[in-house]
Amino acid sequence: MQPERTRLAWRRTTLSATVAAVLAVKTALHGGPSPAGLTVCALCCVLWLGFLLLAEVRIRRLGRSAAPPALAPRLAAAAAVCTVALAVCATALVV
Repeated sequence: MQPERTRLAWRRTTLSATVAAVLAVKTALHGGPSPAGLTVCALCCVLWLGFLLLAEVRIRRLGRSAAPPALAPRLAAAAAVCTVALAVCATALVV
């Protein structure tokens, strides 16, 4: 049961990151494209794709066995960095 809950949590987090990235793109392009806005928008998209890849790797590993291996510290750090950087980029676009 626990791997299924963890997979669902990764899906929800991926959905949240997707919403943040879409809102960042919408905000960047709302008043007309500017070089700074497009740069931050592109960075948000790259961070979202990175997080999406990490989440997909984890979801697949969770689906393989009843007792999946623990999340590698490197992947956990990468997911945390993508999440925080995406939040910073989105905040920069709003402010």
